Amino acid sequence: MVGIEFLGWAGFGILVAAWIPQTWETIKAGNTQMNIAFIIMYFSSSLMLTIYSVLIDDTVFTALNALLTLGSGINLFYKLFPRTKS
Repeated sequence: MVGIEFLGWAGFGILVAAWIPQTWETIKAGNTQMNIAFIIMYFSSSLMLTIYSVLIDDTVFTALNALLTLGSGINLFYKLFPRTKS
């Protein structure tokens, strides 16, 4: 069972690492060019999957989906409220 859990955490690390550059770029720029429909669907689905993972007591997917909800939430925030240049 330990090997299977390691596989889950490895996938967690890769997926979260894939989102870090996009989210960091969004924070630095203060806006994002990502499609609003994509961001809303990704945020909503990640949030629902976080809740589901908590309810079934799955640590790997709870952590993964919580971080993906946070990342997509940041992108959604800057899409809706872009930072204006002074």
